[in-house]
Amino acid sequence: MASSAKRRAVGLGENPEEGDGESSTEEFDEESEESEEDINEEVTVDFEAHTISDNHFSGIRKLLQQLFLKASVDVSELADIIIQQNHIGSVVKQAEIPEDSDDDDDDDPDEVFGFISLVNLTERKGVPCVEQVKELLLSQCEKVCAQSVTEELEKLLNNTDRPVGLLLCERFINVPPQIALPLYKQLREEIAEAQRTNKPSGKCHYFLMISKTCMAAKKSSSKKAGKQEEELMFSNAEEEFFCEQSTLKFNYSVQEEADSCLGGRWSFDDVPMKPFRTVMLIPTDRMGTIMEKLKEYLTV
Repeated sequence: MASSAKRRAVGLGENPEEGDGESSTEEFDEESEESEEDINEEVTVDFEAHTISDNHFSGIRKLLQQLFLKASVDVSELADIIIQQNHIGSVVKQAEIPEDSDDDDDDDPDEVFGFISLVNLTERKGVPCVEQVKELLLSQCEKVCAQSVTEELEKLLNNTDRPVGLLLCERFINVPPQIALPLYKQLREEIAEAQRTNKPSGKCHYFLMISKTCMAAKKSSSKKAGKQEEELMFSNAEEEFFCEQSTLKFNYSVQEEADSCLGGRWSFDDVPMKPFRTVMLIPTDRMGTIMEKLKEYLTV
């Protein structure tokens, strides 16, 4: 049964997801002249937020893979958990096209362009994929941070009195950031309901986020020849507001795992981009401040 829409998020995008299929050279040659003029066309797409269901497994898994890349995390099991606890979280799908529309109707009705969810890592202690996520973060933290930071993170992840929730908000690179605002609003309402009904999702004291980021080299104003500075850039730009409110954060490189910086197929010819993941721990009581920033930044 098709899931019902929770809330509508409208945005503009250019080809939100590129297909993975291959076409022959002959077909490409025949169509290249016709399609060349349309490549830079702006396509208006309406998006809707829907309750998560079993039909969304492959789409959620694909987005999780985009985040974790080649890390030893069972993204299939994590996708199953997200689907099982569908009282919290949403998927983003293209709005239904009217039957009398001239648009092609070959798109998969269950295709997922993005999703948001919260997984209580503390409550699900011992679940293989959860332990894999924690092991990944601790091992990466140990490589790039002081021992005291790693010890603090490990202590927080194992503190049953102050649970940590893995906050996941993933979307394809060309899906507009405006969809994030209604998704986070809906999630906050669902967290409040989970608190009222004493569900694990409502017990989190911290949100843990793993953001897709890049280090972009830029020329320094320093007079020292050849000296360069690096600027951290977020694939999902709004996640910078979460970073500002985090009490613990670190970056680790995924350059050996990623084909491109932001998980898409864009080329950055002007500035070298090094792909990273930015880990942030945010107290849940700072969510109000973050939401105000999101409203200011994302309201159309």
